[in-house]
Amino acid sequence: MIDLNHGSGWLYGAVAPRPPIAEAVSAAIDSALTARNRSERPRSYVSSSGLGRDCLRQIQYDFLGLPKDEGQEFPPKTLRIFEAGHRAEDIVAGWFRIAGFDLRTARADGRQFGFEALGGRFKGHIDGCLVSGPVAMDYPALWENKALGASSWKDVVKRGVSIARPVYAAQIALYQAYLDLPNPALFTALNRDTMEMHSELVPFDAHLAQDMSDRAVAVVRASEAGEWLPRTAAERTAVVCRGGMAAGKWHAPCTWAIRCWGEQP
Repeated sequence: MIDLNHGSGWLYGAVAPRPPIAEAVSAAIDSALTARNRSERPRSYVSSSGLGRDCLRQIQYDFLGLPKDEGQEFPPKTLRIFEAGHRAEDIVAGWFRIAGFDLRTARADGRQFGFEALGGRFKGHIDGCLVSGPVAMDYPALWENKALGASSWKDVVKRGVSIARPVYAAQIALYQAYLDLPNPALFTALNRDTMEMHSELVPFDAHLAQDMSDRAVAVVRASEAGEWLPRTAAERTAVVCRGGMAAGKWHAPCTWAIRCWGEQP
C-alpha cells in the first residue's frame, strides 16, 4: 500500500506526532533559562547599574529583593539578550587586545574589579580598565561596554551616552569616582544586529557621582528604618511605571508597579 501521508509527520503506531524541531528545541532552552534565573539568589545590595533610574522606590524594592509582580519575571527572550550582552564584553575585550591595548578585566583570581561601600550594601563591578594602548587618550581609563539593539545603538551614536542613556552615564561616573579613575572613560557600544562598534570618551562628572552615591545612602538608610522612599510618578499610568519613552528618555517598565500602587504603600 502506498503511504500517501508520508509527508505529514505522523508516525504509524505513535501516540501523537512530534512537535516541530524548532519549537521543541526553543521550548527546552527557554525552560532551562527560566529555571536557572529563578534559582539565582537576588542581590542584597544597591547596584551601581540601576542607581540612575528615576524612581527611588523602585531602586529600594530592588535592594530589598522583594518579589516582582506576577507575570513580571524576565521572559526567556530577555534572558538570552542579557547573556548575549555579557558575552559581548569578552568579544569586544578580545578585539581591544588584538589591537594592542592593555585591557585589564579581572584580578589574578578571576574576580571582576569593583568597589563596595556601606558595609557591602552598595557595590559595583566594572567591565575593565585600559592601562595603555595605540590610541591617543589619557590612561588609565575606565572601560564600559554595552551590547545594544540597532535602534538603541543609533540613538547612543546620535546623542551620546550621557543624554541617550543617563543610567549608563550614572554607572560610569560612580565607577570613576570609587575606583579613582578620573580620566575620561571609554564607553563602547556594540550593535547586536550589525556588529558595528561605537566608541566615545565620557568625562568624569563628579556632581553626578556624588548625587548617585547619595541616592545609595538614602536607599539603604530608609530601608534600615523601615521607611518607603517616595515614588517619582504621581499616578500609575506614568511612563516611569508602565515603561516607554518620555522627553527623549527610555524607561523600562517597573516590575513592582502593582505592589507599589496596590498591595503596598
